[in-house]
Amino acid sequence: MAVKGVTGSEIGRVASGARRGEDLMAKSAQKVTLSPSRDIPFEKLVLSQSNVRRIKAGISVEELAEDIARRGLLQSLSVRPVLADDGTETGKFEIPAGGRRFQALSLLVKQKRLTRTTPIPCIVRDAKSAILAEDDSLAENMQRAALHPLDQFRAFVALREKGQGDEEIAAAFFVTPQVVKQRLKLASVAPALLEVYAEDEMTLEQLMAFTINPDHERQAQVWDAIRSSWNKEPYQIRRMLTETSVRASDRRAVFVGVEAYEAAGGTMLHDLFQGNDGGWLEDPALLDRLVSEKLQADAEATAAEGWKWIEVSLDLPYGYSHGLRRLSGDPAPMTNEEGAAHAKLLAEYRALEEEYEGQDEFPEETDARLGELEVAMEKLETRPLIFDAEEIARAGAFVTLDRYGELSVYRGFVRPEDEPRTEADVHSGEQTADGQGAELSATSNVDGIGHGTVITSAGQALGANGPDDEDDGALKPLPERLVMELTAHRTLALREAVGRSPDVALTLLLLKLVNDTFRMSSASGGCCEASVRQVYMSAQANDLKDSVVAKLVDDRHAEWEADLPLGDDAALWDYLTSLDQVSRLSLLAHCLSFGINALHEKVNPYGAGISASGLTRRMAQADLLAQAVDLDMVEAGWEPTADTYLNRVPKARILEAVREAKGEGTAQLLDHLKKAEMATEAERLLKGSGWLPEVLRRHDLAAFEGAEGQGGTADIPDTELSEDVDLPAFLTADLPGDDASMMAAE
Repeated sequence: MAVKGVTGSEIGRVASGARRGEDLMAKSAQKVTLSPSRDIPFEKLVLSQSNVRRIKAGISVEELAEDIARRGLLQSLSVRPVLADDGTETGKFEIPAGGRRFQALSLLVKQKRLTRTTPIPCIVRDAKSAILAEDDSLAENMQRAALHPLDQFRAFVALREKGQGDEEIAAAFFVTPQVVKQRLKLASVAPALLEVYAEDEMTLEQLMAFTINPDHERQAQVWDAIRSSWNKEPYQIRRMLTETSVRASDRRAVFVGVEAYEAAGGTMLHDLFQGNDGGWLEDPALLDRLVSEKLQADAEATAAEGWKWIEVSLDLPYGYSHGLRRLSGDPAPMTNEEGAAHAKLLAEYRALEEEYEGQDEFPEETDARLGELEVAMEKLETRPLIFDAEEIARAGAFVTLDRYGELSVYRGFVRPEDEPRTEADVHSGEQTADGQGAELSATSNVDGIGHGTVITSAGQALGANGPDDEDDGALKPLPERLVMELTAHRTLALREAVGRSPDVALTLLLLKLVNDTFRMSSASGGCCEASVRQVYMSAQANDLKDSVVAKLVDDRHAEWEADLPLGDDAALWDYLTSLDQVSRLSLLAHCLSFGINALHEKVNPYGAGISASGLTRRMAQADLLAQAVDLDMVEAGWEPTADTYLNRVPKARILEAVREAKGEGTAQLLDHLKKAEMATEAERLLKGSGWLPEVLRRHDLAAFEGAEGQGGTADIPDTELSEDVDLPAFLTADLPGDDASMMAAE
C-alpha cells in the first residue's frame, strides 16, 4: 500500500538509514575486551624501544625503587610479547609503558633485594593488536591527571591524623620535613579560603601568604577586603595580616629577647614560605611593658653607682646633653686576668705578623684570625670610666637603647643647677650657671623626660601619625607639629652649612649686630641669635639625631672641643689670640652656627614667644641664608618617607607630591588606595626623585619640575602610559603560572 505524499525512493532511503542506525547500535553494544593480566618473571622482561619517555623528569629512579620496596608495585607494567623474525613468540616481553618502574625494579634486583625470578604483575597486550606500542606508551603518560595541590595538602593532614609524624611522612614521599610542615600549614588555612583556592579563584602564592596568621576570622576579613580589589598581591596580604604586630628584628624585641617575650605569654607569627627575620610579635603592648621593666631594672642598677639622677628614655632627642657639663673620668685599669688575656692576644697577633712579614697579603684564614684578635683586644682596651665620688654625687646618667637594641648608658653629666656655687653666687641669688639649665629642664618635660629615674616608652603618641585617613581631598595646611619638625631638619642643616662657611657666618653676625645697634625696634625676630645661645629644638623627628648633618656638626664640635683649653679664661684668651685668621674665622663660624634658629614655631599673640611678624622675618631671613650657603636638603639627607612625611599628611598632599615628582598619570594610579597603602607606594616612587615639601625648598630656585625632569607622565593620558613609566610594584609583578604553582607545591 502506498503512503500518501511519500515516493518509493524516499521510503527506500528511510529504510536504508534505519539499517545503518541498527548497525551503529550493534557496534556500540559490543563488549570491551580488556587485556589479560599475569605475573611474569623479571628475567623475561625487557625495556621496549617504543617507550616515548626519553627525558628524565620528576622523582628519581632511586627514590622510586625505595618506594616500591616500601609499599610494593602499585601499578602493573604494560607489556607485549617479543616476536621472532618468523612471527613466533620468543618467551620474552617488551615494556612500552612502565619503563621507569622497570628500571626501579632492575635497581632492586642489582641490589639483590629482588631475585631475577620474582614474578612481576603485568598487563599483556595481544601481539597482533592494532594499537601500536608507541600509542600505549603515549597514552599512559598523557591520560593521567595531576593531583590538585589542595588534595596533596589534605592527604598529608590525613596521614598526620592517622598517627604518622612529619619525619615519617617526609621519608615516605622523599621530601624534607620542612616541606611537610609547609603543606600541613597550607591545609590549615580557613576552609572557606581553601574552597576559593580549589575553584582557582586564588593563587597558591596568595594561599601561602594567608598562612602567616592562624586566625581564620582575620583571614576571611582580609580576603573580603581585597577580593574585589586589583591589589591582591601576596605581600599585601602579609602586610594586612601582620599590621598590628612587631617584627622580631625590631630593636625593642632584640632588647627584650623573643624567649623572654614568649615566657611572659607573648605569641608569635611565623612565615614558613619566606624569610621573616624571626617572625612577628603579636602583642606590642606586652613588648612595651617588658621593655619598660627591663630599662627600669637597668636604671636601678646604674643608680646604685651613686648618681644623683638617672634619665631613662627609649629615644633620647638630639641635643639631650645640651647645657650639661660632661665629667672627665679615668679609664679603669685592667685586672690581672684581663692583662694576661690581652698580653696573650697581642703575642699571637705579633707572631702572625712576623710570620708573614714581607708578603703582599695575608692568607684568608690568617687575615680572619687577625681581625678576631683585633676585636678581642679592643674589647679589653675599652675601659669603663672611673669618676670622683664627689662628682658622682652631683652628676647623673642617661639610660637608653641604641638603634641595634643594645643598652646604652651615658654617665657623668652635671646640670647647671647642680654645679658647686661660690659664696658670691649664693648671695647674688644665682640659680644656674648661664640660665640654660632651667630652659633645658622645661623643654625636656615636653618630651616626657623629667628629672630622676623616669621610664618612658618613647615614640609618637597615639594619633600622632597625622590627619585622619578620610578627608575631602582639599589641600589643607601642613600640621603645625610636622612643620616644626621639618624646619628643625632645616635648622640643623643650616647650622652645618654655616659652620663651614666663615664668610657667610661673618656676614650673618654683622647683620645681627648692625640691626641690634642701629635698629632697636627690629631687635626681635631674625634667624640668628648671636649671643650665642644654643637653640633647643623642642619639636623634632626621631631620626634627626642620627642624620648625616647631625654627625657632621657633632664631629666638628668634638674636634674643636678637644683643642680648646676650656675652664681657664686666661688660657683660652691666649689660645684664641694665637690662632691664625683662617682658624679664627672657622671657629667663629662654628660657634655662630649654634645660634641659628630657623624653626617655624607657633605664634603667640599675647607677647610670649615669637610674634607673627617676627616669624615671617625669621623664615625670610632663613631663606636668604639658605641661598648664601647653597643649601640642598636632598644632599643634607632628608627624603620623604612614610614616617617623616607621607603618613603625617592627608591623601591630597601625598598625591600632590607624587604628581609633582612623577606626573599626573602616576598619581592617578594611587588615588583610590587607602592612606597607608598610598604612603607606602608613594615612598617608593619618590625615593631618589629629589622632591621636597615646600617648607624645605629654596625660594630662589624654580618650582619642582619632577614631571618633566624626572621622567614623569604629567602630559600622558592614562590610556597611553608607556612601558618605562615607574609603575607601582603591585602593577608590574608577574602573576605565577600553573607550573610555578605546582613547583611551589612540590
